Amino acid sequence: MATAAHADVTRRDFLYIATGAVGAVGTALVAWPFIHQMNPDASVKALASIEFDLAPIAEGQEVTIKWRGNPVIVRHRTAKEIEDAAAVKLEDLKDAMARNANVKDADPATGENRVIKGHEKYIVMMGVCTHLGCVPQGNAGDYGVVEGSAKHGGWFCPCHGSHYDTAGRIRKGPAPENLHIPQYSYISDTKIKIG
Repeated sequence: MATAAHADVTRRDFLYIATGAVGAVGTALVAWPFIHQMNPDASVKALASIEFDLAPIAEGQEVTIKWRGNPVIVRHRTAKEIEDAAAVKLEDLKDAMARNANVKDADPATGENRVIKGHEKYIVMMGVCTHLGCVPQGNAGDYGVVEGSAKHGGWFCPCHGSHYDTAGRIRKGPAPENLHIPQYSYISDTKIKIG
């Protein structure tokens, strides 16, 4: 008699466990579409990183591309622009931090820390003023390089008067930080991947 009572308890326990397991699996199957819809769609994933060919950009020219809905400035700097950026003393800068996602957070805003080593002639920066998010104009402002009758490099935000130098560092005006540099890498000598 004791054996039959023990067998019923075991069957009952099995039924409770089986019912609970089926309920848990059913709940997970019902919840999955709701959870899955929160993932980013394909268009957002496609914008996570982009590749860009630098070869068509002539020396002294810049282009603005779009990445993650924001403008990114890509400039092929002249030797004079690179030289002027390297000559700036850190104590002359409003923001002494590099603001470069490719170096350590606390690295200084030297001309070298604003680009990727070995590729100093190209500067890649977010084209968003750090004051109120306006888009700075290229080849403008008080900190560009004057060669002959033309001004090269430097950026100026006309909305509130922020001036950036040839390395995208804030030099004058209300902007509190240098133009930010996104995470990017070279996948060949003339092609970069942003993001």
